[in-house]
Amino acid sequence: MTAMDVTSDANVARLGSAVPGAGFSHRSGPRALRNRLAAVVMWAAFVIAMVPLVWILWSVVTKGGAMLVNADWWTHSQRGITNRMVGGGAVHAIEGTLLEAMVTALMGVPVAVMTAIYLVEYGRGRLARVVSFTVDILTGIPSIVAALFIYAVWVTVFGFQRVAFAVCLALMLLMIPVVVRSTEEMLKLVPNELREASYALGVPKWKTIVRVVLPTALSGIITGILLGLARVMGETAPLLILGPYTQDIATNLFGGLVPTLPTMINQDRTEVLQPAVDRVWGAAATLILLILLLNIAGRLIARLGAPKT
Repeated sequence: MTAMDVTSDANVARLGSAVPGAGFSHRSGPRALRNRLAAVVMWAAFVIAMVPLVWILWSVVTKGGAMLVNADWWTHSQRGITNRMVGGGAVHAIEGTLLEAMVTALMGVPVAVMTAIYLVEYGRGRLARVVSFTVDILTGIPSIVAALFIYAVWVTVFGFQRVAFAVCLALMLLMIPVVVRSTEEMLKLVPNELREASYALGVPKWKTIVRVVLPTALSGIITGILLGLARVMGETAPLLILGPYTQDIATNLFGGLVPTLPTMINQDRTEVLQPAVDRVWGAAATLILLILLLNIAGRLIARLGAPKT
């Protein structure tokens, strides 16, 4: 260190002691008070938000957890089971829920991801504004409106029957805007320096998106897809309008009957007999468990597929 550096440091220290508030270690009373108040409000809001969540989870687990530890719950359907009878399972509803979620994701995720890529990487001008505005409209559409639209097109116009595939079409309308917005935000978070470095090496834009942008944002994209799946797996209105419930196993998308966990809950929600009530809580606990397992699997896939640093 030279004599000039020592002199500069001494001048800075002298100025810091002469000017009030220039030292970084000093905090004024009003600022400290506002900081504490903001921290208290934040933690209070967190606790208030957690209370109903913990309450719901506790109620579902305590009232429906007994059904999950029963082996018949995972291997039998409700075929031949009445509201007064004890027994039966939910394998028909579990298979129907997972099948509809898979088909909905296969149809909706590619459309949503490519739409987000267009809006972020290519979207300029009037067409991009129209697409963005359409996604905003779809975000605010209630599930029953989407179901009525598919009913009007699928049943009224084309004359087809109410089947599981029509339910998937309605669920796809609800899933696409969620995935589009989340994917769009994740793509915007990718640093432009990565794109520019790829362009500098002569890599085409489409290959830069596939090899650089998408892998970098993969974790966030998968999170958005899981959020969309969590929403559509719990929807009931499209199922009530487009998918008649059955107590038997039905995996044919064009067969007319759609056994799912939400409709299984709706089927017995007004019953007062204890066997039916237990099955309702068991179906609710099963639905929460499936969504939890999907989120865990998605996090593992995103971690394994994330680019190594």
